[in-house]
Amino acid sequence: MSIRPWRDVIRRKSRQIMVGNVPVGGDAPITVQTMTNTLTSDAAATIAQIHAAAEAGADIVRVSCPDEASTAAMPEICREAGVPIVADIHFHYKRALEAADAGAACLRINPGNIGSAERVREVVRAAKANGCSMRIGVNAGSLEKHLLDKYAEPCPDALVESALEHAKILEDNDFFDFKISVKASDVFLAVAAYQGLADACDYPLHLGITEAGALRGGTVKSSIGIGSLLWAGIGDTVRVSLSADPVEEVKAGFEILKSLGLRHHGVRIVSCPSCARQAFQVIKTVEILEERLAHIRTPLSLSIIGCVVNGPGEARETDIGLTGGGNGNHMVYLSGMTDHKINDDSLVDHIVSLVEEKAADMEAAETAGEQPAVVASH
Repeated sequence: MSIRPWRDVIRRKSRQIMVGNVPVGGDAPITVQTMTNTLTSDAAATIAQIHAAAEAGADIVRVSCPDEASTAAMPEICREAGVPIVADIHFHYKRALEAADAGAACLRINPGNIGSAERVREVVRAAKANGCSMRIGVNAGSLEKHLLDKYAEPCPDALVESALEHAKILEDNDFFDFKISVKASDVFLAVAAYQGLADACDYPLHLGITEAGALRGGTVKSSIGIGSLLWAGIGDTVRVSLSADPVEEVKAGFEILKSLGLRHHGVRIVSCPSCARQAFQVIKTVEILEERLAHIRTPLSLSIIGCVVNGPGEARETDIGLTGGGNGNHMVYLSGMTDHKINDDSLVDHIVSLVEEKAADMEAAETAGEQPAVVASH
């Protein structure tokens, strides 16, 4: 395949930290996060939601720890989670101490909001003792009063200044294992703040458009904001904040990364919007295939095109392709080449079988240390 430099994303050089066993920053893959919305005190419900998110591919999951009942459940949650757990802490420094002792891999905290310098030192000591990293989480909706007085309203400079003030508190305590976020619900504000922060420090950055909205609108809004930053090389871990099931956040995060060629996870479907030329029901077919192929983690590409206008061209660029043909006979392409025809009756089952076989072959080749034959993973 020809080299396409215009597709390359040159990532900002950031230092690397560890969130449990998951590296964030440096040359590590950009990770996808979500957050549970169960009562953390309900360990069984929280663990079930974490497992569902992990099954969808989540690398890291955050849980809120607003009270003692929540941190009391954390040992069980961290033990059973299967992925690193971030404890979300606001104001109550003792919750941070309890979460660190309970096995949290990271503490989401703003050190300037938890009280005295001694309390900050206690949190840092607990983090160091337990191998916890931290995330400084600045949000336009909760900026400090002195910054609102100074800038009159949330603005990029205010978010960056807040982040750097919190960072200095940790640095003064000889703690550097942290990442930073400067989130806002306004896309322009968030993007400008992250751009400013990226220039001001080399800490890994956690990207997100906070309170983005419901599934459709929030995904679009997050894709614009997070996507534009990633395209500029900014960002080391992402969370798509949606008023939806956490699994949907994970799916949206991976779709953003896949669209920019930054993370290859599961089946990337290229499909046409369909028109009067379609030789089979494209929309329904793609809908069923997305559901039936959701379990595939191996990165491969599949084109589903309703007619021969663009079908052969798209098939040349994908691992498996389907192009609609006349009289219910449709062409199947393997590794970009025409291979065989199928009819309407067996269409979906046949494509699912081909994808599963291809994924199994690629996994076997990887296990054997071979280079799998992938036509297009960009």
